[in-house]
Amino acid sequence: MFLCTLLAILILTISLMVMSISLILSKKTVMDREKASPFECGFDPKSSSRLPFSLQFFLIAVVFLIFDVEITLLIPLIPIITLTKMVNMIMITIIYILILLAGLYHEWNQGALNWAI
Repeated sequence: MFLCTLLAILILTISLMVMSISLILSKKTVMDREKASPFECGFDPKSSSRLPFSLQFFLIAVVFLIFDVEITLLIPLIPIITLTKMVNMIMITIIYILILLAGLYHEWNQGALNWAI
């Protein structure tokens, strides 16, 4: 127990020392008004925040996130190849990719992938 307490105090001390050194050595700059103003997607931050936003940007982001998560779910299939029968592995992979393609086809039919209005 003493060793854990000593280690925690040591880690806390080193962290505080590094943070103190970075605060002392950091370059203090005068904040420029342009650098301090927020910039979001090319919109003027000084204008009204109730401007209409293109829904297509949102839809493309959602489609990207969905397929990005599904691709990360495909990655564990690679090490499983040695643990399962090849026929089972191929069937699981084909079914999974068919589900992905069905989702892509649905998004395409709904017009979420069309940029021209």
